[in-house]
Amino acid sequence: MRVIYDINRIKKFPNPVVAMGVFDGVHRGHKVILASAVRKSRAIGGTSVAITFWPHPQKEGSLSSLKHRLELIASLGIDVAIVISFNRRFSRITAANFIKKFLVEKIGAKYIYVGQNFRFGRNARGSLDTFKRFSAIYGFKTKAINVIKVADRPISSTLIRTLIKKGDLLQAESLLGRAVGILGTVIKGNLFARKLGFPTANITPHHEVIPPCGIYAVRVVFKGKTYGGVCYIGRQPSFLTRSKKIHIEVHIFAFRKKIYGQELKIDFVQKIRNERRFKDIASLTQQIKKDVFSAKSILSRHK
Repeated sequence: MRVIYDINRIKKFPNPVVAMGVFDGVHRGHKVILASAVRKSRAIGGTSVAITFWPHPQKEGSLSSLKHRLELIASLGIDVAIVISFNRRFSRITAANFIKKFLVEKIGAKYIYVGQNFRFGRNARGSLDTFKRFSAIYGFKTKAINVIKVADRPISSTLIRTLIKKGDLLQAESLLGRAVGILGTVIKGNLFARKLGFPTANITPHHEVIPPCGIYAVRVVFKGKTYGGVCYIGRQPSFLTRSKKIHIEVHIFAFRKKIYGQELKIDFVQKIRNERRFKDIASLTQQIKKDVFSAKSILSRHK
């Protein structure tokens, strides 16, 4: 997938089919919009184009980082992603001018796919009706995707954020259509876990929503290969001094590579237990062994 970050470098593509939205988290509702654009572009021999915005126009905390979002969009078969920097200057562009200057003159959109409730333009005055009104003038077609509901609740990034923060991973996973996961960079830690015989990769997440503190059975994706693992999230590393910062460490099974500075993705399968303090190293080591056993057992049941 080609990614364009500078709107001045946008150009016309062969028969562009545009899917437009923030797509934060690329949940099940977003996937329908994006997949529909991909299908239409392939049917007409065109180019599927996803337009997304960063940072979030509503200034909400991001469910996933921009890089993670783009990876998820690419996995759906989109040909080109355009990342529009949502700054003060851009926020002043009217809905009419956005359609004329960007969607029509720069991209040459033939079809535009959006969610039923999508808003855009200055003061969010643009809506589905705006697209339909201008489609008659410029000759593109607008396709609106209805809001998808699960258990009578509309799927939304805001709801998924709330579910992840309170630890309801199963419900969040059902709305995402995939495992709750974070993308992050491996940094050097204090090597304490290594001394206990359980080396960990310390992770700095990329603007991702993090589940509550605790121990989790996880799957780790590194350079396209998936490994089992057990992940610690917390402020209190063992019986050491309590930290103000959230620490994320993952022990990857059957993995001994040095990967400092590299990226990996952690998919959360199931919480094992809450974090707690230990009276000594022996009791901590014994608990880690139990956690590893529990994680392997959980992962064996979740193929």
